[in-house]
Amino acid sequence: MSLVKSKDKRTGITYVYESESYWDKEKQQPRARRKLIGKLDEATGEIIPTDGRGRKRKDQNQKDGTDTTLAQDARLKEQARLIEQLKSENHSLKKEKEQLLIELHNIISKYDQ
Repeated sequence: MSLVKSKDKRTGITYVYESESYWDKEKQQPRARRKLIGKLDEATGEIIPTDGRGRKRKDQNQKDGTDTTLAQDARLKEQARLIEQLKSENHSLKKEKEQLLIELHNIISKYDQ
């Protein structure tokens, strides 16, 4: 299975499909089945799930009428925490890389003499 992105030129919305290849015995050629997964959010690159007809899926909380902003806030806080953690890790890896490059230059200059 693979993900296929298809942009609707009329609306500008990019839809994401799950594509499964199979062999058609009657026509003796490969075919594909596609199932709509959701819409692609251009700003974040995330897939917004749909119910298969291009409509947004209703969360369990929305079915009984409650607001999902608390769940969204919690998700955003978790993502912000993860971003900060990754930035910190990236910074430490860059420092380590710089130190290794300095050591490598020292070794190379030592053998060049």
